[in-house]
Amino acid sequence: MAVGGIVAQGGSANYEGRITCFVVITCLVAATGGLIFGYDIGISGGVTSMDEFLQKFFPTVYEKEKNLRHENQYCKFDSHLLQLFTSSLYLAALVASFFASATTRVFGRKVSMVSGGCVFLCGAVLNGAAQNVAMLIIGRLLLGVGIGYANQSVPVYLSEMAPAKIRGALNIGFQMAICIGIVAANMVNYGTAQMKGGNGWRVSLGLAAVPAVIMTVGAIFLPDTPNSLIERGQSEKAKEMLQKIRGVDDVSAEFQDLIDASETSKQVEHPWRNILQRRYRPQLVIVVLIPFFQQLTGINVIMFYAPVLFKTLGFGDNAALMSAVISGFVNVAATLVSVFTVDKFGRRKLFLQGGAQMLVCQIAVGALIASVFGVSGEGSFSKGMGNAALILICLYVAAFAWSWGPLGWLVPSEIFPLEIRSAGQSINVSVNMLFTFFIGQLFLTLLCHMKFGLFFFFGGFVLIMTLFIFFFLPETKNVPIEEINRVFKAHWFWGKYIPDDAVIGNHLVPPKGA
Repeated sequence: MAVGGIVAQGGSANYEGRITCFVVITCLVAATGGLIFGYDIGISGGVTSMDEFLQKFFPTVYEKEKNLRHENQYCKFDSHLLQLFTSSLYLAALVASFFASATTRVFGRKVSMVSGGCVFLCGAVLNGAAQNVAMLIIGRLLLGVGIGYANQSVPVYLSEMAPAKIRGALNIGFQMAICIGIVAANMVNYGTAQMKGGNGWRVSLGLAAVPAVIMTVGAIFLPDTPNSLIERGQSEKAKEMLQKIRGVDDVSAEFQDLIDASETSKQVEHPWRNILQRRYRPQLVIVVLIPFFQQLTGINVIMFYAPVLFKTLGFGDNAALMSAVISGFVNVAATLVSVFTVDKFGRRKLFLQGGAQMLVCQIAVGALIASVFGVSGEGSFSKGMGNAALILICLYVAAFAWSWGPLGWLVPSEIFPLEIRSAGQSINVSVNMLFTFFIGQLFLTLLCHMKFGLFFFFGGFVLIMTLFIFFFLPETKNVPIEEINRVFKAHWFWGKYIPDDAVIGNHLVPPKGA
């Protein structure tokens, strides 16, 4: 059964096929892998703002926050140990992403997703039962391994299963799941903060098991992608799967291109070494800079520490948690904008518009905080000023949610040829996790020392990354995934890195002996 019809075009490709219910449902199920990432992002900031949690695990932070003589609002949550609770997960995800690359290539995308879900489930149970900081950190490390596997495999799975015409929309399902996870976590935090007995934080952390179960069970019933099946020598099964997901019997053109790409990939014995070759330089530069820039937008300052940040700005406990819920719903709604526009207007336009809006909002928030707290950190927001700050933060979150949020995962997952795709996605995840770790570990300290200037710091990076997109990112909308290299060959700057005889059919041919 089909829900629409397409002819996927790009370069010299002309793949007949329909948008089938099967492929849409399959991609939506796979995208639930983003739930575990989103739930963790949302839950950690709320938990670290709960008094009972701070009293049990971080008593010095609790005393500092409640000390009425401590008037510097910028510094009241400054604690490296507290930040380690949040950031340790992303260090584990960084390391796990490299192991996930091998798992994904040898055993398939599906196995990586199931493995990630199971490990994340173990971490959720350990965190919910934690008795000391060591148990918390070990649980966070297990959560990180699960996220590393999920973030490595899910975007690749979505890009390979989706028809080129709607690849952007289906791939953004991963970001949508992240956003839904964040909102769910914010709502859970708001509810558990009202619980009597001081164990609300245990419920918040333990409920991470729910998205883990959803992802794991869903992944068990997913088929593997045609690309992965061919890569593992199951050509007949791959052809049957391609026919099923495209909704037509004649898939000979696309199937042959996948076979050719697979033969090329088999010539590559050392993808980690080959990815450093000149011919892959455009993809390598982009896959390093996009996740780097994504974190330097400052978004995880909002997502990790939203309740903490709102409390720093003078919101009460419940008001801070509710403000985080509001910004979370804005995140989901704005991501829907990206789903319906990314394959119509393209990646570049969304990147550029979102970057411009984020820049304005960062500068405005920095100026607003400066006018209230100044350099000393002494002062308090009036209700009007607090509402203005919340509106600006929501506008900033919206801009990120339809640009750098989903596209930061979509573009890196769709630009690599098959022979180095798993390695490329691992680099994407590892760079993302590395700088997520740095931001999570250092933000509260940076806020204490840079004060309102921290928002201008992030704003400067937003300007730089927007200029990078304008000059160096080619448009990839509606281009079949095995045709992406032709786009780079035609680019004004990147074309010189790709030799003329390297573009044969739909893929780059690696040099002999690679």
